[in-house]
Amino acid sequence: MSIADQIEINPRVCNGKPVIEGTRIPVSVIVDMLSSGDTMDRIQKKFPELSQRHIIAALHYCHFMLDNADIEAVAV
Repeated sequence: MSIADQIEINPRVCNGKPVIEGTRIPVSVIVDMLSSGDTMDRIQKKFPELSQRHIIAALHYCHFMLDNADIEAVAV
């Protein structure tokens, strides 16, 4: 199963944000939860329709997007 099988981008679903296929759960929500310290188990309790593969696919999607983006460092 590839990332493309699990991540959907459709302008009619969540304004075209990447979501887990067949849901309205944005990849960004999963990543935000993980970055806040939530575990896969906690995410699955909140969203029982998600499998561990879905959560991992969200991370792979983010990795792919970052790896293929032209990002300029901004001094803060």
